[in-house]
Amino acid sequence: MRLPGSAVRTSGGRSAAAALLLALSLSACSSEYRATSPEEVRELANGAPARKARQEVEAHLRAAVRAYDKETPLALGLVTVNDTCVGGGEKEWFFQTGDDQYRIRCHLHVTAWFGADPARIADVLDGVFTAGDRAASAGAPAASAGAPAASVPFGHGDHHRRLVDYYRGRGPNPTGPDTPEPAQISDTSQTLSWDTVRSSATTPVEEPEACVDDGPPVTRCLREPASTTVAEVRARHGMVFRLDLGNAEYYKVSKGEDPVRTG
Repeated sequence: MRLPGSAVRTSGGRSAAAALLLALSLSACSSEYRATSPEEVRELANGAPARKARQEVEAHLRAAVRAYDKETPLALGLVTVNDTCVGGGEKEWFFQTGDDQYRIRCHLHVTAWFGADPARIADVLDGVFTAGDRAASAGAPAASAGAPAASVPFGHGDHHRRLVDYYRGRGPNPTGPDTPEPAQISDTSQTLSWDTVRSSATTPVEEPEACVDDGPPVTRCLREPASTTVAEVRARHGMVFRLDLGNAEYYKVSKGEDPVRTG
């Protein structure tokens, strides 16, 4: 036989569970817990703060590309711009990735391909490092909104000197004996890579990925010049260098934040 007190406790437990389910249901409908709708993503991506941040960071990244073209022996052949804004997800109750903490995040990635004479690769690298030395002595432009500095950051450090000697045939592989040909240098925001020219099995710089989605302001995929390929740059100059300028986050609105005050 069930005691009256037990019945009361059971009824109370059911009421508490129902109240909890109701609270979770109501909270899931609030803007703090729901995923950002495609319409809201587009509205925020087209707002004045996002447009201003986008223009500033893209100009900064393009300035870095121009610095290589102007200050080094590299000849600019192709530039791509990939710009993406994504909305935040719904509230993550159990498996938390952080995607539920923002309403929108926007990133910009600029990549440039340059041509060079493979017979002069040592001089080309030496010229890149000389440009980096000049930028450091002059005071390189500061990074902007997560973007790399708009200059050449690679100077004549010890590894870079040994890299030039290696390509001049005056020194060993700076990465060690029996290691692959070094074909990349990088810092926290820029990566410069190039076709291997001393290996028996060459490793060429790859073509950019094809644009699969272009719907400004949420997504932009630019290729300048539109019809130019990396293979054409290589055929014109002999070899290709590739400059990757990171993945700069230029705009973000956290949930509960006023987008008008963000930028």
